[in-house]
Order: sequence, then C-alpha cells, then structure tokens
Amino acid sequence: MAVITVLGAGAMGSALTRPLVEAGWQVRLWGSIYDDAILDAIDAGQAHPTLKETISPAVTTFRAGQLAQAVNQAQVVVISVASGAVVSVLEQVGPYLGDVESLWLTSKGFWQTETEVELLPEAIKQIAKTKGINLPPLVAIAGPVKASECASAKPTATVFACRDYELAKRYAKTVTTPNYSVTPSQDEIGVEVCAALKNIYAIALGIADGMSAADEQPRDNLRAAIFVQAVTEMASLCHALGGDLQTAYGLAGMGDLQLTSTAGRSRLYGHAVGAGQNPRQALEQMQSQGLTIEGSPAALIAHQLVQQLGLNAPLLEAVYQMLHGHVDDARALICAVALGVDA
Repeated sequence: MAVITVLGAGAMGSALTRPLVEAGWQVRLWGSIYDDAILDAIDAGQAHPTLKETISPAVTTFRAGQLAQAVNQAQVVVISVASGAVVSVLEQVGPYLGDVESLWLTSKGFWQTETEVELLPEAIKQIAKTKGINLPPLVAIAGPVKASECASAKPTATVFACRDYELAKRYAKTVTTPNYSVTPSQDEIGVEVCAALKNIYAIALGIADGMSAADEQPRDNLRAAIFVQAVTEMASLCHALGGDLQTAYGLAGMGDLQLTSTAGRSRLYGHAVGAGQNPRQALEQMQSQGLTIEGSPAALIAHQLVQQLGLNAPLLEAVYQMLHGHVDDARALICAVALGVDA
C-alpha cells in the first residue's frame, strides 16, 4: 500500500484524507503547531472542528515535532497549508524529500518577490533551488472542491495538473473514487492562475448578490455579465503567462469560480458591499471577526501582475480600486465594467 503524507490538518488537508483512504492509500496527517486542537479532536474520534465530520481511523496523525516520522518512506507528500505558510513548511520538510516521488500542492496563490510576481509553484521551485532542496515533481491540485463536501464523500470533481502529463494521469487514476473524480492536466500554469484569481472575481459576483438582497430585486443579468467578464480575464492571464486559455473554461476556471462565488468569504465580503456597506469598513469588520478575505491581498498582487504584463483586466482593476478606496461608488463601477459602459 502506497504511503501519502498530508501536511496541514486544516479543512482542505483533512478533507483530502477521505478520498485518499477510500482510494487505498496509507494516509498520514501532519499538523503544524497551530493544529493541535484539530489533532486532539481527530485522535479522540470527534468531528473535525471546521469540517464537522469525523476523520477515518485509518488516518495516522503526527504532531508538529514529528515531521520526519510523518514523511518517512512516503511516496507522496501533500502541502495543504495557507499560501503564506508554504515556504516555511517547505523549508521544514525539505531535508526529508529525497526519496519522495512527487510533491502535491493544494495551496494556491501568487508569490511576490522584490522585483516581480510569480505563481506559487514557480516560486516554490526557485526557493527550493536556492535552499538546496531536492524537489520532486510538483502536482497542483485545484478545482471546485468545498472541503466539507469532500470530507463527507459528496460527489466532487477536481484537477491534478503537472507539466509531466503522464505523471498527472497516473496519480489521477490512483486517487479517483466513485465520489472523487480527478481530471489530469498538463497546464500547471493555467490551473494555478485560475486558482489564484477566483477569489478576486468572487468579490465582484458577491456585489451583484448583495445588490439583489438589498432591494429584493434580482440581478441575474448582471451576475451573468460579471461571470463572463471574469472568465474572459482569467483566460487572458492564463494565455499571457504561458498557460492554456481553455483551462479558464473548465473545472479549474469556471467550475472553481462558480463554487467560490456561491460559498466563500470573498463572496460574503462582496455581498456586504453590494448591500450598501462601505468597502473599507466592511473589510475591516470581517477581519475583526477573524475572517480572512482571500480576494483582498490577491487583488493587490494580481493588479501588480497585470501591470507587469501590460494586460487589460478592467474587472480585476475595478475590484482592486474598490478595495483600496479609490472609487466613490463600487456598485456602479462593477456594473459599468461588467456591461462595458462608462461609469
């Protein structure tokens, strides 16, 4: 039985253990110093605090100080932590990756250096090279996966992307179950671009929903226009960075955007703005409640990337301007951009 170690006991890392166990892997789950309460619940046979689902007893848990044991003799290691913690985890696990066949990544986003913006997998490769870490082939996991549904074995479709397509196909086959379908892809770049952008556009779609809630009048036409503009811009950035623009029209693009824009914190923030709250005040209020609005930092970095590439992405730019207090009427601006008219 092949051994796989998931690094990160948060919602997505823990949820992923369900299809892995059902697919026949020997699954290990390592938690950082911030995951002790989660691991305590799992070890006690209680529901995961976030997922509200119990984790299979077939999963072996490891604490922060047991990283070497967790990775020992594992064929695959999965990094499933917040994007800001990826480099720290990579540095910790780096010395133990020598015999690992592949490194999977559920963490998503952009990485900002002193001079430019990069996609997270590319940044990982550069950092590993700088640190002298022998990095195995990367597989990016993305697509419309709500962690709680994955953890409860609800039907789920996702994408495994690797520049080595044969490797992507092989691993997709070894993970697929009747309730967890994996589509292999060679477009690692396009998959990561869409994953990094989705939360930005979910804010815009949330604004349409908030406007509907405020006056109890539908904004379905507006929502559709925003959705199309968002996918068009994702495709443009995919192509500009060397990816396949068609990726934006599949699970990793349209699929993930659809999910994120109906159930996610970025959409919730947009909803508040659409309902009439001041954008900055709404953001500060949600952050004071301990909520991370992923679309906010992503918009800043994506704005810099668009400038770096010399692209035209008006919807992305509108969300960026709104987040940074540069517009008087965020709702009017989003409407104008979606319809292609002057604000």
